[in-house]
Amino acid sequence: MTTLEGRDGTALLVIDVQNGVIGGAHRRDEVVGTIRELVDRARSEQVPVVWVQHSDEHLAVDSEEWRIVPELEPAASEPLVPKNYPDAFEATDLEAVLADLGAARIVVTGSQTDECIRSTIHGGLTRGYDVTLVGDAHTTEDLSPWGAPSPDLMIAHTNLYWANHRAPGRTAEVVDASAVRFE
Repeated sequence: MTTLEGRDGTALLVIDVQNGVIGGAHRRDEVVGTIRELVDRARSEQVPVVWVQHSDEHLAVDSEEWRIVPELEPAASEPLVPKNYPDAFEATDLEAVLADLGAARIVVTGSQTDECIRSTIHGGLTRGYDVTLVGDAHTTEDLSPWGAPSPDLMIAHTNLYWANHRAPGRTAEVVDASAVRFE
C-alpha cells in the first residue's frame, strides 16, 4: 500500500550493526544471529540488502568501533549507506539507493532501538514507504542509568507502538524474523 508510485520491491535494511554501537547491547549475539539469518534469506530470495553505517565523534571512520561486526559481512554488490544522523534517510543517499532498487517497502533491523531504529522507521513511513520492523532483530544498550527504560522494555515498547502505527496509504507492522515475508 505504499504511496511511492512505480515501485513494488522490498529491501532489507541493516542499520548500525557496528562494533561500537552493538557491542554491549541487550541480547547482542542473538540479535546479530537473527540478522544474519535474515540477510542469508534475503540474498537467497534475491531481495536487496542495504547496509547503513553510522559515524560521528565516537565512531570514527575506519576505527574498530565503526566497523560492522565480524559475524556480518556486506557483499561487494550490496549498497552501503554512510550516515551521521539517527534517521538513515537524513542527509544520505538512502532514498536514491532504494529508488534505484525499486523498493517501496523496507524491512528494518539493527541498532539502537531507541534512536536510529525509531528515527529510520518514522523517516521511512513519512517518505511513503511501507515499513516492517523485525521485532526480534533490533536492540539497544542499557541507558537506564540516564533515565531510559531497560533495554527489554525499550524494545517491547517500540514493537508495541510500531505495531499500532498508521499513516494514509502506508503500512507499519512488526513481525518476528521467522514471519518475515520479502515478497
